[in-house]
Amino acid sequence: MRLASVIALTLVATAPTLAQEADRPVLTVYTYESFVPDWGPGPKVEAAFEAVCECDLRFVGLDDGVAILNRLKLEGDTTEADVALGMTAELVPELKATGLFAPSGVDLAPLVVPGGFGDDVFVPFDYSYLAFVYDTQSIADPPQSFEDLLNGDPDEKIAIQDARTSTPGLGLLLWVKSIYGERAEEAWAKLRPRILTVTPGWSESYGLFTNGEVPMVLSYTTSPAYHEIEEGTERYKAAAFSEGHYLQVELAGALRTSRQPELARRFLAFLLTPEFQRIIPTGNWALPAAAPGEPLPEAFGKLVQPSRPLEIPAAEVAAHRADWTAEWLRALGR
Repeated sequence: MRLASVIALTLVATAPTLAQEADRPVLTVYTYESFVPDWGPGPKVEAAFEAVCECDLRFVGLDDGVAILNRLKLEGDTTEADVALGMTAELVPELKATGLFAPSGVDLAPLVVPGGFGDDVFVPFDYSYLAFVYDTQSIADPPQSFEDLLNGDPDEKIAIQDARTSTPGLGLLLWVKSIYGERAEEAWAKLRPRILTVTPGWSESYGLFTNGEVPMVLSYTTSPAYHEIEEGTERYKAAAFSEGHYLQVELAGALRTSRQPELARRFLAFLLTPEFQRIIPTGNWALPAAAPGEPLPEAFGKLVQPSRPLEIPAAEVAAHRADWTAEWLRALGR
């Protein structure tokens, strides 16, 4: 059989499949870059939702959660996003102020988020507590409080994320403010000698940590579970702070300008189903926002359990974020 004939038969055989794919509606979701890769939850979420939606779910990875808000502000009504996923609860007033989001229509009754959450626009999909994760082979005496961190050995460096682009970076800004209040700038100045670098997002700083370039990094209490489950090691631990740990709840919302509004609402509702929630613990390495329908892995029982979840009301964050960020920049000499 001639090669041309083989190609012709192949094109005929695949034509219906290609046509079917072309007919499927596309749902574009902006999220943070660590959600998208093969080792993140994105591929499993894509497969699970596409199995029920008869659509093509496409993720666009951006630097981090705050970067999603910044990107949407820049694009405005011209954005190609149907859904944005990965912002945090303290950003809700600013997200709503853009006028870009539509009511979700999702029943939030299944939520098990600490302190509860109620909103007609945004849907929580997981939550975590911020923590400083350290390498036990490099740090024998980890800090047991924020005061210990501020007054610790300046040769034991830390990596943190930028409060202007990163949700954990913003969370750290609020963590410090929730503990030190008007003395926050003083606290940042004391921490400055310990900071090796400030990265745009979480992935860069955590990569420095796992590569051994820094012995401590701003991350989450859930991070050690990844190393135990995926790498079989308990080498990496989260330091438990006596003042408490800052709670971050991650959200998704549908864009008012979506070309697929009904599909976007279906995706938001899907976030609270067991099919999505069971992906979260060992996919996004966070705690599920609704019942996953199965027990959490054993490693999650070994994690730091914050005695005091810390939060600042979202309205207060919206009113003062610019000033608190300027305070942070002055203290770090940026």
